[in-house]
Amino acid sequence: MALRIIGSGNFDRGDDAAGLLVARRLHALGVETLGVEIMEQSGESFSLMDCWTGFDHVILVDATAPRGTPGHISIWNADADRLQEDVFPCSTHAFGVREAVELARVMNRLPQTLLIYGIEGKQFFLGAPPSPEVERAAVSVAEQLVKRVSASLIQTPQRPLRDTSG
Repeated sequence: MALRIIGSGNFDRGDDAAGLLVARRLHALGVETLGVEIMEQSGESFSLMDCWTGFDHVILVDATAPRGTPGHISIWNADADRLQEDVFPCSTHAFGVREAVELARVMNRLPQTLLIYGIEGKQFFLGAPPSPEVERAAVSVAEQLVKRVSASLIQTPQRPLRDTSG
C-alpha cells in the first residue's frame, strides 16, 4: 500500500497551518515507521498534484473556510465527490486544494483514493497563531489517521521480510 499523507498550509497565516500541524504531529508520533510517507506542502495546485503522483492512496489535510464552528473536521472522498467552492475557496495560495483536485480530475491524475480532511479555521491573518480550536482538531485528526493507518496494516497482508542474516 503506497500511502502518502500531505499536510497543507502556511504557518504565517494562523489557522491555515492546520494541515502542517497534523503532519508535524504524525512525524512526532513516528507514523513513518508504519511505511507511510508524510510531507508538508504549501497547498499550491500544481505542487500538490506532483506530491501525489506515484502514490495509490493519498490523504490530504488542509484548513477550510470559516463557516461557524472553528476546529470542525470534515472528510471528503475526492474520487467520488466534487469539492465545494465555499469550503475550499481560492485560498491564501494562488490556486488551492479544490483547484488541484478538480484539475487532476479533468487530467485523469487523481490517485486511486484521495481522502481530504478539512479542519475549519477561524483566523487566517498574517502573523496570527493557530487558534486553540484548530490546534485541538489537528491533534484529533492525527490520532484518527494513526488509527486509519494501523487498521489498514491489519487488513492488508504484509510481504514477509527478507532474511539477511545469512
